[in-house]
Amino acid sequence: MRFLVFMIPGVYQPKHGKNTDAHFTPNAEMVAKMGRFNEELKKAGALLSLDGLQPLTTGARVAFSNGTPTVTDGSAVEAKEVVGGYWMLQANSQQQVVEWMKRCPAQDDDVIEIRQVFELSDFPADVQAAAKRNG
Repeated sequence: MRFLVFMIPGVYQPKHGKNTDAHFTPNAEMVAKMGRFNEELKKAGALLSLDGLQPLTTGARVAFSNGTPTVTDGSAVEAKEVVGGYWMLQANSQQQVVEWMKRCPAQDDDVIEIRQVFELSDFPADVQAAAKRNG
C-alpha cells in the first residue's frame, strides 16, 4: 500500500501567530535531523519520494465556484493549515506508517497527516474501466 504523508509545520500556521516570509528556510540542525530520518526510511525500503515545500506566501491557490476559477496570490491566502512537505511511502499498513512517523524529528506545533493513496483496484469495475479508457 502507498501512503502520502503530509508535514504541516507549526511555523507555517497562522493560528500560532508565526509569520513566515517568502525567504524562510529551516535551520541546518533540523535539516540534518530530517535527513537522517529520511535515510532510515530509504534503507527500510519504505521511501518512494519526498520533497519540502516553500511557504504558501510564494505560491497561489486556484478556487472554483460555478465552474469559474479564482486565483489568490499566496501572500493573500488565509489558511488554517499549510503543507510544508510530503513523503510518499510504501508500507504494509497504516499502523506501520504511524510507527515511522512517531519517530520523525518534528518540532512543537508540527502536525503529520497520513493518507492512504487510492489504487485502481480500490474502485468498482465500472470506475476501473473508465479510468483505463482515459488513462
